[in-house]
Amino acid sequence: MTLWTMIFAIVIAGMIFAAWKTNNDRKYGITRDWLGNEKISTPENDAEKAMLESEVKELRERVRVLERIATDPATRTAEEIEKLRDVTSSSGREE
Repeated sequence: MTLWTMIFAIVIAGMIFAAWKTNNDRKYGITRDWLGNEKISTPENDAEKAMLESEVKELRERVRVLERIATDPATRTAEEIEKLRDVTSSSGREE
């Protein structure tokens, strides 16, 4: 076996090992951050993920409302604000 054949065989073996390790990590829920640190997915992490997903959903809804307010005509926005004031004043305090 020549030197170049040996180098080629070592590179191919490394690529096969990297593919196997990546597949195995996915199978067992191991992820890596951008620094390469391994993190195992646990129910605690899944609960945190679900909480963050719900927070993102709420924030997207807020952005939609803000976009609607920013793009709507001023008169329409003012009318909606007045309607809300009327509803809160009538259902609020009646002394």
